[in-house]
Amino acid sequence: MSASSTLLPAVVRPAVEERAWLSSDHCAGPVLELLGALGWAMVDTPEANVHCTSPDGRVYVGWLPEDAAAWRRGIVWQVRVVPADAEPWVQEFGLYTPSEAVAGFIAALVANPSR
Repeated sequence: MSASSTLLPAVVRPAVEERAWLSSDHCAGPVLELLGALGWAMVDTPEANVHCTSPDGRVYVGWLPEDAAAWRRGIVWQVRVVPADAEPWVQEFGLYTPSEAVAGFIAALVANPSR
């Protein structure tokens, strides 16, 4: 069986310029904007770190660009979750993880609050 090329899906190849988000710009904007829109409590420290807590208090997100302990471990983002019916867990992201990827992770995490 042969298929006409008009029946096959088109191959989409984005230009390199369209992939700028794949490299980190070391900016917390996408995550902090998301959490602000969700009504999370945010506290800035004098050192420029930001600590965010979900309205129910079960999720913490830290932007830690000036935290010496975080830098020693190679991270700038920390997400801590305390589920109602499971063991607490932590996910950390390094300096070169794009903030858009961290925002996507958090958006997926909070997408279903009943879980």
